[in-house]
Amino acid sequence: MEDEEMDGEEGRAKMNEKKEKPIFTVEDQLMTEPDREEGREEVIVPHVRLNSDQLLLTCVLSFNVDQKNAMSFSGPLDDMFGYTVQQFENSEGKWVLIGSPHSGQPAKRTGDVYKCPVGRGDNTCIKLELPKNTTVPNLHEVKENMTMGTTLVTNPTGGFLACGPQYGYMCGQQQYISGVCANVSPSFQILNSIAPGVQNCSSNLDIVFVLDGSNSIYPWGRIVDFLVRFLKRVQVGPKQSQVGIVSYGKDVKHHVNLSQFNNSEDLLKFVRRIPQHTGTKTHTFNAIDTARREAFTQERGARTDAKKVMVILTDGESHDHNNQSKVIGDCDKDNIERFGIAVLGYYNRENKSAEDVQKFIDEIKSISSKPIQDHFFNVSDELFLVNIADTLGRKIFALEARKRLYFVLLIYASLKALHSSSATSGNFTSSFEMEMSQAGFSAHAFKDGLLLGAVGAYDWNGTVVMQTAESTTTPEKNEFYDPKDKKTGRGLAEYLGYDVQSASTPKGVLYITGAPRYNHTGRVVIYQLTKESRVETVQILRGEQIGSYFGSVLQTVDVNNDSYTDLLLVGAPMYMGPERDEQGQVYVYELNEGGKFVHVFNLKPVNQSCCSVNADGCTMKNEPCGARFGTAIAAVSDLNLDGLNDVVIGAPFENDHRGAVYIYHGHESKPYLNLVQHIPAGGDGEKVKFFGQSIHGIMDLNGDGIVDVTIGGLGGASLFWTRDVAQVTSNMMFEPTKINLQHSQYQCEHRGHKSVCVKATVCFQYQVKSEKRHASSTEIRYNVTLDVLRSKARASFIEQDLDKSDRRAQLDFKDPFNVTLEFGLTNEDQGPVLDANLPRSITKTIPLVDCGDQLKCITDLSLTAVPSEKSMLIPVKLKNKLDVKIDIINKKDNAYNTKVILNFTPNINYVKVEPEKECTPDNMKVECAVGYPFLERNAKVRFRFSFRRYIHFTFHFTYVITFQRVISHQQESFKVRFETDSTRINENIHINVTTISDSEENPNTLHDNNVEISLPVKYEAGVIFSVSHEEKHIIIKDGEQYSLKDSDFGRMTEEVNISYTVEKAGSMLTPPLDLKVTYPYRSPLDNVLLFPASVVSSTGVNCKKPPATKHNKPKKETLTRFLLECGQTQCDSFSCFIPETNKSQVNVTFKVWKPTFIESEFSSLKMMVNATLTFKQSHLFELGSNAKNRNVTIPISKETVGGIPIWIIILSILIGLLILALIIFIFWKSHKNCIVPRSTRWGARRGVVSLFVGCPDMR
Repeated sequence: MEDEEMDGEEGRAKMNEKKEKPIFTVEDQLMTEPDREEGREEVIVPHVRLNSDQLLLTCVLSFNVDQKNAMSFSGPLDDMFGYTVQQFENSEGKWVLIGSPHSGQPAKRTGDVYKCPVGRGDNTCIKLELPKNTTVPNLHEVKENMTMGTTLVTNPTGGFLACGPQYGYMCGQQQYISGVCANVSPSFQILNSIAPGVQNCSSNLDIVFVLDGSNSIYPWGRIVDFLVRFLKRVQVGPKQSQVGIVSYGKDVKHHVNLSQFNNSEDLLKFVRRIPQHTGTKTHTFNAIDTARREAFTQERGARTDAKKVMVILTDGESHDHNNQSKVIGDCDKDNIERFGIAVLGYYNRENKSAEDVQKFIDEIKSISSKPIQDHFFNVSDELFLVNIADTLGRKIFALEARKRLYFVLLIYASLKALHSSSATSGNFTSSFEMEMSQAGFSAHAFKDGLLLGAVGAYDWNGTVVMQTAESTTTPEKNEFYDPKDKKTGRGLAEYLGYDVQSASTPKGVLYITGAPRYNHTGRVVIYQLTKESRVETVQILRGEQIGSYFGSVLQTVDVNNDSYTDLLLVGAPMYMGPERDEQGQVYVYELNEGGKFVHVFNLKPVNQSCCSVNADGCTMKNEPCGARFGTAIAAVSDLNLDGLNDVVIGAPFENDHRGAVYIYHGHESKPYLNLVQHIPAGGDGEKVKFFGQSIHGIMDLNGDGIVDVTIGGLGGASLFWTRDVAQVTSNMMFEPTKINLQHSQYQCEHRGHKSVCVKATVCFQYQVKSEKRHASSTEIRYNVTLDVLRSKARASFIEQDLDKSDRRAQLDFKDPFNVTLEFGLTNEDQGPVLDANLPRSITKTIPLVDCGDQLKCITDLSLTAVPSEKSMLIPVKLKNKLDVKIDIINKKDNAYNTKVILNFTPNINYVKVEPEKECTPDNMKVECAVGYPFLERNAKVRFRFSFRRYIHFTFHFTYVITFQRVISHQQESFKVRFETDSTRINENIHINVTTISDSEENPNTLHDNNVEISLPVKYEAGVIFSVSHEEKHIIIKDGEQYSLKDSDFGRMTEEVNISYTVEKAGSMLTPPLDLKVTYPYRSPLDNVLLFPASVVSSTGVNCKKPPATKHNKPKKETLTRFLLECGQTQCDSFSCFIPETNKSQVNVTFKVWKPTFIESEFSSLKMMVNATLTFKQSHLFELGSNAKNRNVTIPISKETVGGIPIWIIILSILIGLLILALIIFIFWKSHKNCIVPRSTRWGARRGVVSLFVGCPDMR
């Protein structure tokens, strides 16, 4: 490129050349600012500009979704305009479809979908009026509150699907919410309506009451009240329900025929006057059979298409129960559904026994249809019958809307309830199938058909309906539950079908659905369909936090565009953050080669600071606080044109409910998704809220060849254009490539000093990624910096005006000379954006060598490395030190930029190096610089580094050099310290020590540049082994009676409970352990001493209990403590395998066999139970001496109890009396001549009278 002679067009042409030819060579003259710091230059080239006041940041968040020029669509916030969005294209043009599920509020929230034109100038949205034209024939439809537009899905074959999950219809008096979806053509015409939850209505019910009217029913008015309360809910008529009434005692009487009344009012008047039948007998089965044969006949008004229902009410056991089997069998043949009501008033009033009550209840259960627990209930008294009338009515009339409906009339009866003063009718629940299914709550279109989530099916446990062109598959009630899986029991209102997805694998399609309320933590079910269209569960993913709504949002992603699913993203938008706020979280699972999803990491939003809305200083207006990150997750087509698909996640609660979205670019390897852009909502959050509620991005809507992104909130939606991506690569080349201060080549004069001149060539290449856009002219800005890591550069650009005394740096060989080039686009707000995967700067080095005229240094490095230990035992909590002493000798030329690299196993960590050196740790690697150059020289170097004013830069060094050549070998020694890491397990500590340099070395001398160190290690197992037991001293009574019968077994034993606990100490891995418990089992004469009765352990612990003990009559023997030690007597043991857990427990109940000790002779002894911990991996782990054994002593004593003969007692008393008499006589004889008391006086101290007596010879 000539100096300022090329015009703009030529410049642009050059920038479009291939890599083989540099885009341009930076040769143009430079304009140097006088106030620039040394070593930094501004360069201006045609269409390539550098601005000194703009600094490039190499770690900025790169993105290409244009936030400043979005197209907006607005609608009513209260209509939830923007709840769903889809991009759409037909022959008329391109559109954004926007769902508004509350459109028509407040009177009628029918909802609707709007079509919003793109690229026509006017972006006014037009309502499609879908609810008017969405209909299911032959139904009494209820479209109010149908919420059309709640679900919006484009069809891969053209058109789209819009669903209103709150669509309902009437069956008699019942309204059911089945949901409906409109299949809309590309021309916005409804092709058909899809409503798999709609069931055929059969309004005909023939209900016959069979009433016990015997004398024990009291008062009869309560029975009439029950009937009246029930019949008030019945719409009676030839085309509706019909009611017949039969009463009985010993005989049967028809009070009301099925066709007798055409309206409810007349029927009620008649029922209020029905008298009690009376009678002392209760022939229940005769009455049932009569009602079957006569009441359900056409002569009495029965209809052939009506459902037959019989309600039997009685208060006592029948007197004709011998006919039970035949009568009930005939009812089953006639398809009569029977409900049995047991009234326990008579039994309570007569204080009947519990056995009599149970016998009566069992009979009424046998009358009720199967399953019995769904058709039987009872009340404690006639008074409370009226309380169950409404419940019974709801259950019977629910039959109007079902081809097949099971009733669950759950009444829990107990002896306590029998005597209570209230009826047990509060636990009634009605079981729905598809009547309340809300099909279309979620939808997913795939190649072979359509998945519709039906969260309300089966009592809001939910299901997923598959709709294809050939058939509709609705799984049965329990198909999503594996009875063999104990962890996954049937849920309660778990909302299965909240979202649906499919995953494509080499083995076929996997279907995925979420149940966010399962077990309060949520679950995701991955399943396939068998050839018989049955659900076959492949995998279940479980949530971890209560109330997080894990599984409410699902999205599969084919990252690498190979047509197979790579990732599954599961949203938990109500996941609580540390401040109990709903921050939200997205779980990312990878599909492995085995077809299973494996959790790899979680995505989280920017944490939202929360405060109470009414608190002082709180600027928040809305609650709850948080982000609800993961409310919407969309897999969008390749945004940054790298061939990989991307992901956009909504956080509609962020920033006080204004909302935001997060954009992640796909990556071929972990972490697979990289956050590149965060787009917050604009505005004040009043007219539009919850930005990020819906997301879609699969189309290029402006024709630039790049997919655009549509984001909806409530009250509006925005279409964001995606900008093209430009790739700018750069390179720098230097002449010479090395600087040799002793060589005369490339020397030059600069300001009267000898200098080394270096010429630099800078090249750029620019291209855009999109296929529809050709590279046009652009402006690039760049900075060139010399010695960027130094406070003063060792070189300067040519002819910079510098103070010679202050701006010269001392030349040294500590590190090579660096030249850094930073670059970017001048206009970052328009046009393409730079590819985030390419660097924005490069740094090149120019080595400083000093090896004489040979122009290259040939070195000979020799390395020795000696560890401070030969083997190691790594403790649990302490970190042992390991030093490696390293010596390096250089025998030849200078080794420039010499480094020592240590690679080591993860069971040690780098600590430091002594003496201090420049070391860079990197995971399991440490790189230490040991000199540049390796041989130090007494050299004083002054230099200047100058660029000529041609962008073939010329570097100038001004220098004065004095060399003292060192010929002797130079040696350097230092010590690297490591510390052990007990959490990482390896059989050896392995350290590889290598030395390298920028200088060359002959291959035949490289053998001593590397040392391998390997130390065998063992790990102290991190185990706390403890034992606890009850302090129990067992006393055996001598001669105690015992029995060997099984019934007396408990009295013949004494329990001893021992609990062993193994806990993890610290964070170290605890290996699998074996716990062996040894105990004295049989005495030397084979008598049973001690045996384990039960062994209970923690989950995962597997214990092998010894076989049952046979107890025979013990033999007499003498026992001592010595004889009960293992080795002297027969000991037994059992073992328990303890897996890797934080805490495990084994509870053992031993029993002492008392007959052995009753028959044996001993005074006291002790039995010892020993527990020992061992493990198989003895080459890796070692237990401390205090953690291996635990002993428990069981003391036993014998209490001698025996009677003393009565004659011995009498004889002993007599002998004692004789001895006493003899002693008294002797004293009397010796004292008969004693003097009468001769003196009396008061004690001087305490006032006590002391009487002194004595004989003369005692004075």
